Amino acid sequence: MTDDVAPVESLDPALRRPLTFSARRRARPPRHLADAALPERGQWAVEAGVPAFRADQLSRHYFGHLTRDATAMTDLPVAGRETLVERLLPALLTEVRTLEADRGATLKTLWELHDGARVESVLMAYPDRITVCISSQAGCGMACPFCATGQMGLTRNLSTAEIVEQVRHAARTSADGALGAPARLSNVVFMGMGEPLANYAAVLGAVRRLVEPVPGGFGLSARSVVVSTVGLVPAVDRLAAEGIPVTLAVSLHAPDDALRDDLIPVNARWKVGELLDAARRYFEATGRRVSIEYALIRDINDQAWRARLLADELNRRGRGWVHVNPIPLNPTPGSMWTASDRAVEAEFVATLTRAGITTTVRDTRGSDIDGACGQLAAQANKGGAR
Repeated sequence: MTDDVAPVESLDPALRRPLTFSARRRARPPRHLADAALPERGQWAVEAGVPAFRADQLSRHYFGHLTRDATAMTDLPVAGRETLVERLLPALLTEVRTLEADRGATLKTLWELHDGARVESVLMAYPDRITVCISSQAGCGMACPFCATGQMGLTRNLSTAEIVEQVRHAARTSADGALGAPARLSNVVFMGMGEPLANYAAVLGAVRRLVEPVPGGFGLSARSVVVSTVGLVPAVDRLAAEGIPVTLAVSLHAPDDALRDDLIPVNARWKVGELLDAARRYFEATGRRVSIEYALIRDINDQAWRARLLADELNRRGRGWVHVNPIPLNPTPGSMWTASDRAVEAEFVATLTRAGITTTVRDTRGSDIDGACGQLAAQANKGGAR
């Protein structure tokens, strides 16, 4: 056993995920209004020495007006206003660096948290939507070898409010016209740093804040929220039972256990068949078509026979319940992993399509700004970002 990995006795019994000692030693993030549902926020306001309805006012500013600027909250008494805001809406994220790509349509931001941990979010403008990709953990404990975040290891889980703050910042940035014109944030994807379902309670809290109407949350459609996983089967079933019809995205990357054991270490615990069965159950419980994410890696998982095997595995569980997203790999510097040739990618897609599988190649963003998940944070950890 190394100094960084918890013993077997410390494994989470539901997810079989080891926690790091470094994560345990870190101080908790400051308590924030977004960590709680609306009724509990009223209790916090009373504890702060003000009437409970002040929490409702703060919530409307935060979730409705996308601000934590005390000077903008003119419906609060001037005396004690800033103190109240600092107590219930403390600063959680500090911008370290923001990079622009795709002619201003993509903004990737590196954030520093209260304890020095760093995470990334990416704001992207499309013709029909504005999407933010957010992080749920600082680093990741899944150790997938082709992923920059996976190679960083897990620093700690984010709190619900730290997750929500990424969304608020993105919504404010979009509303201010940073992507070219003022626009409303419409979509949120949990595809940044970390395995969302390994931080289940905080992620579910964040999802609730996203979909609850103001003042409870931002009032986004659950259909516009995507939660990804590499395959924590018990947590997939748990999410299916929550009654919130978000889209589930399964990061599959290989249809056969022989290869997926190497690409996705958690596959040693829950095999491809178990994961796809859980994904099918999710579809049946929510009515939401599942996305199958498949990073195409040259000469590793991009063979046509693997596309046929993938189609067979999906069709065996029914028709019309999945949408496959092949993703051209955004390689990390110095990595042996690289994207498939375009002709190979086209044949992979054609094979799935001929089998009746709805397939769309993912539009990759930010390849010129360390766009792959975790690259900017990894660079900063090495002293590359100031």
